[in-house]
Amino acid sequence: MAAGADDVLDGARVHAGLVDALAGASFSLGLSARRRGVNLPELTPREAAAQALAAAERGEQVALVFGNERTGLENEELARCHAMVRIPSVDDFSSLNLAQAVQVMAYECRLVLLGEKLPAPPPLHDEPPADAAQMERFFEHIAQTLDDIDFHKGRSPTMIMLRLRKLFLRAQMDERELRMLHGILADAQRMARLANDKK
Repeated sequence: MAAGADDVLDGARVHAGLVDALAGASFSLGLSARRRGVNLPELTPREAAAQALAAAERGEQVALVFGNERTGLENEELARCHAMVRIPSVDDFSSLNLAQAVQVMAYECRLVLLGEKLPAPPPLHDEPPADAAQMERFFEHIAQTLDDIDFHKGRSPTMIMLRLRKLFLRAQMDERELRMLHGILADAQRMARLANDKK
């Protein structure tokens, strides 16, 4: 709604879902008013802005993820983020509307940008960091492998996958590390097939 910001709207892209929207992003922060049972690191807007800028200075593409006006982010959407950002408010009125939440984060990011410029931190990896789409394919591979080796033994895989998401998102792997893990999973699947064939 800012005057003269038509170019921002003109450049906006519309995607069918969050996974598509996060393609290319390697550091995602989800805004949520409530602790929803997704066990993620919780940041203040100021901490989130500082971490987002540091990631951008390392050459990473950063995503700030906001939910819809009525319900906010769902658990499965929040689980695709590296950390949760909670704007402090009173308990009785903990949820801001979408425009307000976006404005708070825009303000905090602007404050960080106006602050003293520090030398860009060294990159975390020699290889490009894995982006959200690559991570999603990896999580699908993990889920299929766990099924192939009968890991769950009839139990619900939901909690296990949420914990594995948290673990591997926290690691912020690069593309070479991800390829290595895909190879390990593929070998585990191959051995499971061999074992099943011998039965």
